[in-house]
Order: sequence, then C-alpha cells, then structure tokens
Amino acid sequence: MSPVPQPHRPPRPARPPQPRVTRRGGGGPDRDRSGGGRPRWGVRLATGLSVAVLGSGAIGHAVMTGVDTGIERVDPFKDMKNRPQAGHGLNLLLVGTDGRDRISKEEKREYRLGGAPCHCTDTVMLVHLSADRERASVVSLPRDSYAELPAHRDQSTGKEHGPHPVKLNAAYAEGGPQLTVRTVENMTRVKIDHYLEVDFTGFMKTVDAVGGVQICTAKALHDRSTGLDLLPGTHRLTGGQALQYVRSRHVDGAADLGRMQRQQRFVAALLQQAARSEVLLNPVKFKEVSSTLLGSVRADPGFGSEQMLALGQAMRDFAPSSSEFTSVPIGDPSYPVKGIGSTVKWDESKAAKLFEAVRQDRPLARAVSDTADAAGGPGAAGGPGASGAAAASGAGDARPGRPQQPPAVPVDVPPQQIRIQVQNGTRIDGLGGRVDAALRATGFDTTGAPANGAGRNVRRTVIVYDPRWDRSARTVAAALPGSALRAVPGQGRTLLVVAGTDYRTVVPVRPEDPYQGGHGVVTGDQVVCST
Repeated sequence: MSPVPQPHRPPRPARPPQPRVTRRGGGGPDRDRSGGGRPRWGVRLATGLSVAVLGSGAIGHAVMTGVDTGIERVDPFKDMKNRPQAGHGLNLLLVGTDGRDRISKEEKREYRLGGAPCHCTDTVMLVHLSADRERASVVSLPRDSYAELPAHRDQSTGKEHGPHPVKLNAAYAEGGPQLTVRTVENMTRVKIDHYLEVDFTGFMKTVDAVGGVQICTAKALHDRSTGLDLLPGTHRLTGGQALQYVRSRHVDGAADLGRMQRQQRFVAALLQQAARSEVLLNPVKFKEVSSTLLGSVRADPGFGSEQMLALGQAMRDFAPSSSEFTSVPIGDPSYPVKGIGSTVKWDESKAAKLFEAVRQDRPLARAVSDTADAAGGPGAAGGPGASGAAAASGAGDARPGRPQQPPAVPVDVPPQQIRIQVQNGTRIDGLGGRVDAALRATGFDTTGAPANGAGRNVRRTVIVYDPRWDRSARTVAAALPGSALRAVPGQGRTLLVVAGTDYRTVVPVRPEDPYQGGHGVVTGDQVVCST
C-alpha cells in the first residue's frame, strides 16, 4: 500500500533550548509523585519501548496496517480558493455531528436521543498542535455563532445561494464539510490542515475503547433533556454517559457556553486518560483505539494511520499542562438577526488577536490576557473568569477618600452567562435603570432595556426564574442580598428581576470555579481530576 500523502505535515524541527514547564506538584515532566516520590521507571521504560516500536518505520507501519480502510472519506478542501496563508504548526477542525439516526432504539431511549437528526454540527472545535509538538491548543466555536456564508450550492436542494447570514452550525446543513471549512476559515483566517468529523456513535465507541474517562464535578449536574445525573465527586463515564455530559445544555443558565466548557474539560480528561493508560504503551491497544476512532468518523484524504501514528508519538511527552483551552471571545451572546433569531456575536478585535496567536503558533494565554488587559474586561485581574465588575466598582481599592467595596462573593454560575430583564416594581423614578446598570457593571448580561412592572408597590426585590436555571437564580440572589426567589416553570433562560423599595446595591460576585466565566485560557491540569 502506498503511503498516505502528507502535504500539510511539517517535519519535526529540532527543539531549541528552552526551560521546561514545571508540572503541578513540583515533580517536573519526568517524575510522578503518586508513588512515594520515586520515578515510575517501569512506565517510562514501557513508554520508550512502545514509542520505539511505533516509530521504527516498517514495524510501526506494520502495526498500523489496515487502520485506514475503515475511514469514510470526504474532501472538504476540493476546489477551494482564496484560502488563508498557512501558519506554523498543524490545524485540525473537529466537528461533532448529530448522528442519532445511527444509534439503536435502546441507546436512544437510555440517553434521551429522541427526535429527528438535525444534519448539522453540534460541536465545532479548532485544534492546533504546535510545530514542536509540545503543546495542543483547543478553541471552541459556539455553534450559534453569527456567521456569513459565502456563495455556494445547497447540497440538499442543488439551489445556488448568494452570501447570507446564518448560525455557524447551519453551514454544515447547507454545504456539508466543505462549506463548514470555508466558513470557519473566513471567520478565523486560520488555514485548516485536516478535517475530522465524529458523530454520536463514533464518540461513544472511542470513549469505551480507552476504558472510559474520569470526570470531576464540584456541583450536582442534572439535565432532564439528556438524562445527565451526576452527584458531586469523581465519576468514570462510559461512552453513553460521556455523550450525556458533553451534550447537556440545561444544567444552568450557561446554556451553550457552559456546555463548551464541559466539552473542553472532557477533552482534557480524554487526553490525560490516553496518555496515562496503556493506549500509548501498547502498540496493539493503540491500533485498536485508532481503528475504533477512524472506523467511525469522516476525515479528509490526508488524515489516516500515519497521522494517528504521528499524534501518538507527539503525545508521549504530553502532560495535562501541555494542553490549553479557550472559547472565542463573545461581544454579544444574544445578537438578534431577522429570520434567524438570537445568535452569538464574536468580539471581533479580541477574536482576531486570538486567531493571530494560533497562526503564529504562540500560546493562547498571552493573547487572551493582552486583550483583557487592554479592554479592562473579565480576566484583566484575577485570572480566567474574574469578573470585571470588581475592578469597575472599585472592589479592594484602598486609595484614600474612596470607599472600599466588599470582596466579590463566590457563586456557582459566572454572571456573564446569565441573561436578566429588569423591571421597576416601585414608584421610584429611574430605579429600574439603576438596577440594570449596576447588574451589568457587575458582569451580568442584562437586556439594557428596563421596564415598569405591572405592580408599583413591590417592597422586596423578587427574582423570577425557570426551575431549570435555579443555579443561575442563586447567583443573582447573591448579588442582590435580601431578594426573594420565585420559581416559574416556562420562564426560560432569561431571569426577571423586579426591583423593590428595599433595593440598596449590587454586591460583586465571581465564579467559584476558576475555569468558568469570561473567555480566559485554562490548561488541562487546571480542569482534570487531581491525583
């Protein structure tokens, strides 16, 4: 069999002298403190032998023979013109599609996968592997992102379409993988080297093939739509359970943004599982997992066994801290578009700096912190997820003559992910506007259009919320001390705050989990289970 063409994979360059990143726990990259502080020489030796086998030319190819045969091919780059200039490193577009039509009735029932498939992308991630193969960067692109499709032919109807706005996940429905790649490249100006498409079936099989993935949660996670039901603590998820975890949108008011964070957390845990388990130590096991993955996905013609082999070799030095995760900076999470509805509008200037870092093969943390510092927004102080409200309200400012604000109260859901409509329930002129402005200054996503309530004699401020978003309601209650909570089924994602005469101030809040909130960058060791 002739070797798979590799037009986009650069040779591995010599590594320049540079300081190694110290892994959490102080043990450095070559030590494991879990065994009384002694190096795990057996594991290191097995890893070395495995890499030697997989990397030894003919033997490695012999072990991986036949892996390519099960791959369903698609060419997303065919006849593409005016593509971005290639940068440094390797860029892979990973999309998750709705493949419930390929799942058994029993699995549909168990994992709440009823209804018709949407033939769209449920997940979109841009994965960047650095040129020195020492860092993996993952950028999540919200599926509801506002996008402008280029002119194309609809793959379902054959009808020619001119450029028009859509939600990002609709690009796949109208033009399949090719239009999806074109749209993402137009939005990011990052040239995609490889395309990998995984549906529900492939996802579950791959998770099961690695022996499940360990996930930790500090809070109970419940979603009636997917059947997710996790108590606080550590859980090893099977393929079906993992699918519930990464699909859940109704855990709290974070909706799709919260789901992206859980997906990133899961990818970090999956990388850790693959690196620590026998997947990379045993050539036969590596082939089994590779065959499972590639046998249930669609990929471009240039992605096959040799690329899997190269990725396996690159991962031999990976620790959780070798991976970094972020989401595209959002300018407006509820940007209305006629005929489409509410979309997620990117912050164009911040997103441009983020994708410039991808093109230049630079760590993402610096690019994101630079944009946050320049804007004075979330993350400018206090790390990922720090609310800009504390800085805006003078929290912790000890300058003479300026009153000190109380420290930010830790909350469950980041205020940036909570949508609020404010009403004035009193006869106090302008009270609704003051409450709306104070909540927005604290980081909440208010509508900016306060209204007068039906009653004008409200004494105690009331927070009206849908029971599905109870955690978001408790976050708002922490910012409005003394307010009352009123559950109203069907209220939806937007919470209603009816300001009463007892209103005095909005207390600064911050997300308890440093992984949440804003659009900071986290590394894998910050989100995987501690050992």
